[in-house]
Amino acid sequence: MNKQMVEGLLRKFDIFKDLSDIEMEPIIELTKYRTQPKGTHVFFQDDPMTNIYFINWGKVKIYKTDFNGKEQIMNILKAGDMFPHQGFFNKDANYPAHAVVYEETMLAYIPIEDFRKLLITQPDICMKLLQVLSVLIADLQTRLGEKIMNDTREQIIKLLLRLTQSHGEKLDGGKIVLTTPFTNQELANMIGSSRESVSRTLSNLRKNKMVLNDKDGHIVIDFPKLHEEIIY
Repeated sequence: MNKQMVEGLLRKFDIFKDLSDIEMEPIIELTKYRTQPKGTHVFFQDDPMTNIYFINWGKVKIYKTDFNGKEQIMNILKAGDMFPHQGFFNKDANYPAHAVVYEETMLAYIPIEDFRKLLITQPDICMKLLQVLSVLIADLQTRLGEKIMNDTREQIIKLLLRLTQSHGEKLDGGKIVLTTPFTNQELANMIGSSRESVSRTLSNLRKNKMVLNDKDGHIVIDFPKLHEEIIY
């Protein structure tokens, strides 16, 4: 991959897109690429942190497991996202979660020590990173509030509405299709619920024409109808 192609790919990410050509040069030199097939791990929870990753295309699932092996999905990341989202400033940090390739993915990556030096020498990158982290913190606070304040049905509805923002594609008539084919178990793992509870809720939402599935099995959401179900 030549220098111009690398620069073009990196500038798709918010933390790099406004940097000058001179500022981009050392970043381009540090960046490496690899393509990973579906189902392979980028890293495992508690492994020593070695790289910061940027998704050029594809999707990566970030999840944690407890002592019993139960999975909690933290996020499904897509093109334009970077990960992990913590440990940049801690020497000898470990990866906070597992990262597995959800569909074939092309990753750019920078060694963590080199990335830390970039944060010190290029304040613009550091500021943009803090902006990215502030959005993630706000999202986590929202999800925690939903877990505490809402019953399972409301949590599922709010999860579906939230997924339309990150994985949705608009259709006619106010409908939005989730382009990622989430299973009921994956949806359950995102909110710490059971597959059975998700299945019952989705069946009820389908019965009331708020949710349906297209011919490829993707979830299609009638956004206005589903949004009306939220209890504030």
